[in-house]
Formats: sequence, structure tokens, C-alpha cells
Amino acid sequence: MTDSFPYEILEYSATGCKAVAIQAIREVPLTIFLNGREVVTLLCTGKYPRHLAVGFLKSDALITDPAQLLEVDIADEQERITAKVTVSHDPWADGRTIQRSITSGCGKGTNFDRNVATISKRRVQSGLRVTPAQILALAAELKNRSTLYGRTRGCHNSSLCTPQEMLLFREDIGRHNAIDMIVGECFLTGMPTEDKMIVSTGRVASEILLKTVRIGVSLLASTAVATSFSVQLARTIGMTLIGNIKADSFWVYNDPGRIIQE
Repeated sequence: MTDSFPYEILEYSATGCKAVAIQAIREVPLTIFLNGREVVTLLCTGKYPRHLAVGFLKSDALITDPAQLLEVDIADEQERITAKVTVSHDPWADGRTIQRSITSGCGKGTNFDRNVATISKRRVQSGLRVTPAQILALAAELKNRSTLYGRTRGCHNSSLCTPQEMLLFREDIGRHNAIDMIVGECFLTGMPTEDKMIVSTGRVASEILLKTVRIGVSLLASTAVATSFSVQLARTIGMTLIGNIKADSFWVYNDPGRIIQE
């Protein structure tokens, strides 16, 4: 699958104007249907659409158990992707309505208030322990793997890691999508996540933290900064939150003992 396209453009600079060849990242709408009902349309690169669709539904608590999934039908028509998800239960049986919200990164959520209320009651429990050197090494590996960003300058990257290695790496035009791809794959494969961390690029807004908490991840680290709501939520539920990772430093917004000195 093509994830970028070549273009000839003009580049203006202090030395003048010249024609240059660039790569523009693919952007395609992915519309998710759940039991025949349209839920949302995400803009994405089109990579891992099955994981992305399922991950989005899991993140918004429209599905909670892999056993509920009966079918996930993906149709990629180049200009549009559709994901038709069929489940055994009625996601709206309790009178639940789809309350769409536009997040700080222009991502879409369907039940933000309900998700915050539910997650705020949790307390993150995990035996994960990681050193500062391991965090810096994983952030450096994330950068090295970001070849699509290197070609297009147009995507975010996320990874699921143990302290020793990077297990999953995903990239997309939206940081929400990159996280949801990981959520979806872990959900579908049954991969344990309580002893894992997510290392990503992009601002850590509350909806990003909510997605990671839903699959049991106890540590979220980003090369960018966190918002006040994310910091508050992390401190409420006991999640380790790290941001502003540089080559030799990072910020710790909250850590209930998971970061250990070497």
C-alpha cells in the first residue's frame, strides 16, 4: 500500500526559488460502521485499518471484549476506506447516544465525558519498572524508526514497549490514530499490556491518555508536552506520565514509583 505520493513543488528561500521533489503523506477517510450504524469518519494514512477501527471502538468503550466481535469487514476503495464492524451485543441498549467531540488534536471522540468519568474511578496498578536510560533509548529508537516522517514530515509515531525493547511501532497523520492502531492490535491479539509502556510523539492531551489507560498501560511517554488535564488525570489514577523527551532529558509529570535510578 502506498503511504506517500511524489510531487514537484516550488521552494522559496533566502537564496531564491527552485523546483524540488517531495513526498506528501497519504490522507484518506476511514468511515467506521458498528452494527450498520455510522459511528465516525477518521482521516488517516489507511495503514492497519482493521486495528485502527477496532482500536477506536475499544478506546470509546463501544466494545469491551474481543468475544463480542463477529466480523470486521474492510473495504479500501483508494479514495475512501470503510470498516463495517458487527458485534454480538447492542452498544446502545442502555440508551447510550453517540456524542461526538472534536479533540485538541482534531481527532474525534464519541463519549468524552463518560470516558473521563469512568477512567477517573480507576487506580492504575502495575509492577512495571524502568530506568531513565531505557526511556531515552526507546525515544531514540522511535525517532530512528520514523522513516515515513523522514520522507514526508507529516506523521506522528507511537510504540508499545517493554523497558528493554519496542514491540509495536505505528505511524499515522494523527497521533490518535497511531495510538488506536496499538489499542486495536493488543485488543484483538490479547497481548498483555499492564507491564508495557507507550512511547510516542505529539502533545499528550487527555484523550490520548484515556486511550492508553483503557488497555491497561501504566506509563505514557512523549517527545512533546502534556496538557494540564492530562497531568491532573494521571495524578488522580496513578499513571506515570512523561513528556518533553530530548536526547538526554525528559519531564516527569507524575510517577508513583515506576521510574528507578540506575
